[in-house]
Amino acid sequence: MKKFLSLLAVAVLAIVLVACGNDEGENATDEGKEDTNVETVSVTHELDDEAVEVKKNPENVVVFDFGSLDTMAALGLEENIVGLPQATVPAYLKQFKDEKYQNLGSLKEPDFEAIHAAKPELIIISARQAELYDQFKEIAPTIYLNMEYENTLESFESNVHTIAEIFDKEDEAKAELAKVEEKIATVKEKAEASDEKGLIVLGTEGKVSAYGPASRFGLVHDVLGVIPADENIESSRHGQSITYEYILETNPDVLYIIDRDAAIGNGASVKDSIENDLVKKTNAFKNDKMIYLDGEVWYLASGGLESMNIMVDEVAEGLE
Repeated sequence: MKKFLSLLAVAVLAIVLVACGNDEGENATDEGKEDTNVETVSVTHELDDEAVEVKKNPENVVVFDFGSLDTMAALGLEENIVGLPQATVPAYLKQFKDEKYQNLGSLKEPDFEAIHAAKPELIIISARQAELYDQFKEIAPTIYLNMEYENTLESFESNVHTIAEIFDKEDEAKAELAKVEEKIATVKEKAEASDEKGLIVLGTEGKVSAYGPASRFGLVHDVLGVIPADENIESSRHGQSITYEYILETNPDVLYIIDRDAAIGNGASVKDSIENDLVKKTNAFKNDKMIYLDGEVWYLASGGLESMNIMVDEVAEGLE
C-alpha cells in the first residue's frame, strides 16, 4: 500500500511539473511574440550597408548631434533623452545641461562606458563621430543624421522627418517645417531683390577661412539667395584659408562672421582681430553690415528646427 501511495505521489508531482513547464513555455512564447511584434522604423544612412531597425518611440535616447537634439526639443521629446555630451551644449539648449541628463563625454571623445551604462534604445550621431560608428552600434541601434551641404535644405528636412517618423511626430514636424519654409521664402525674396554681395568667414585663433556656395555654411547662398562676393571659393568642410587682404580685395557688401572661438569657449573673440584697418576699408564695415552670427548655432548645432530659424533670421539682418 505504501509503495502504491509513493508511486501515486510521484505521478501527481510529474503531472504538476509538466503543467508548470507548459505554462512557462506558453509565457515564454507569448513574450517572444511581444518582442517580434515591436513596431520599428527602417533608417538608411551612408555609414551602414544595411538599414538600421529602430524601435518606435524609443526611450533612453543618446544624442551626439546638437542639431538632432534641437529638433527633438522642438518636437517635445526632451523626456526621451537620457544623455549627451554636455561640455559644449549651445546656450539656447541650456536645459540639457541639467543633471537629470547624463554627461557622456565630448563631441569628439565619447565616454563609451557611460553610454553603455545608460542602456540606450537609440543613439544619434553626426560627422564628428562618424569614425566611431562601429563602436556606437555595438551598444544600441545607431543612426547617422548628418547635414549634406550640397543639399542643405533637403538634408535638413530629411533629418527632421526621420526623427518625426521614429517618434510619431509627423504632423508636428510638417507644421514646423512649413513655418521654416515660409521664412526662407521671405528672406530669399529680399536677397534676390538686392544686388549686395555677401562673404561668409569663420575666425579662430587669429586665422580666417572663407566659405562659399555648396560649403558647410552655403545656406547663405544656396538656400537664401545671397549673391556670393567670390564665386570661386574652394568648397570644403573647413573652408578656404584667406588673409585680411583677401577680404579687402573681395570687398563684400555684407560680411557674415562666425566666431568659432566663442562657440567652443576658448576665451578668445574673433572681433578683436577681424575689425582691423584692412577690413575697415570694406563696404561691409562702412555700411555697418558686419553681421556676427551665433557661433554655437552655426558651428555646433546647424540642422535643427530651432537653429534653422535662428540662422535664417541672422542672414536676414544683412539684408535690411
